[in-house]
Amino acid sequence: VAQSYASFVQVSAASKLGSRASSEIITMVRRLSKQQHSPELAQLASRITAVTKLGGGDVFGKVKSLISELIAKLEREADAEATEKAYCDEQLAKTTAKEAELKDDVSRLTTRIDQSVARSAELKEQIQEVQKELAALTAEQAKMDKIRSETHAEYTTASVDLQEGLTGVRKAVSVLRDYYGTTGAALLQAESSDIMQQPAPPQKHAKATEAGDSIVQLLQVVESDFAKNLAEEETQESDAQAEYEKTTQINKVMRAGKEQEVTSMTREAASLEKTAAEYHSDRGASSTELSAVVEYLGRLQGRCLAKPTSFDERQKRRDAEIRGLKEALSTLEDEAALVQKRKKGGNFRGTLAAN
Repeated sequence: VAQSYASFVQVSAASKLGSRASSEIITMVRRLSKQQHSPELAQLASRITAVTKLGGGDVFGKVKSLISELIAKLEREADAEATEKAYCDEQLAKTTAKEAELKDDVSRLTTRIDQSVARSAELKEQIQEVQKELAALTAEQAKMDKIRSETHAEYTTASVDLQEGLTGVRKAVSVLRDYYGTTGAALLQAESSDIMQQPAPPQKHAKATEAGDSIVQLLQVVESDFAKNLAEEETQESDAQAEYEKTTQINKVMRAGKEQEVTSMTREAASLEKTAAEYHSDRGASSTELSAVVEYLGRLQGRCLAKPTSFDERQKRRDAEIRGLKEALSTLEDEAALVQKRKKGGNFRGTLAAN
């Protein structure tokens, strides 16, 4: 009987201690749930309450198991989120840097394309201007050729006329000289001292000789005019031909220079257009890659940043939850140790009473 009484007292004491401990643990968990606004902690408090009310078996062990399981779950979540945070930080940094790099590439290539296109357009305008100058030079040369041809034809006609006239005058003088004899010859060749003196013509020819002399003198004037005009025509033709050849040579040099300039600018413009096409292709590739990076960055931001609270806030709250649960667990273990101690004490007193 004494042993049964002792056992009853022991169970009663343990029940009281367990009830008190469970109530304290439930209060701690509920308070922690309100502080951290945690549905999981509120659910834990409800489950502990249910276990306590049902009793039977190892209540302390069941409550400890519930708390320990939640602590383990929260720690796993913390580790997983820390791993996720490290992944997000790394990927966000790399992807943001890649986005900036590709944007710079696109901007740089766009600038180069614009510069190449602008320079090519400028060269094409310059080519048109030089081609206009070449056309003007061609027209000027054609005009010069026409004028030179016309003036040379005029010279040829005038030269032939003057030479024929000069030949005719000289022939007429020669005929008169032969016809009028010594007097006429003396007048024409007064400077020739070695001409033989002929006998004076008869008196009856005096008037005819004087008339002949006058005609010869007149023809000499005409001959002189013809010779002078012919010399002037030849001088003018020579000067005109020299000026024409000089200007033509200058035009050839200018044409060669301008044609070379057109060739050079055309080659440069074509090279710029090819370069612009290459830049355009590179920009297309960079733009495509940039679009993919921006899309990935958007998904990454949705995964890593689009959350109600920040990682630091969640980590702080979870640490507080784990710390509070461990504190509750420690309290539970202290109570369990106290109950175990009293159980041992009760068993000892029961043994003494039985003896």
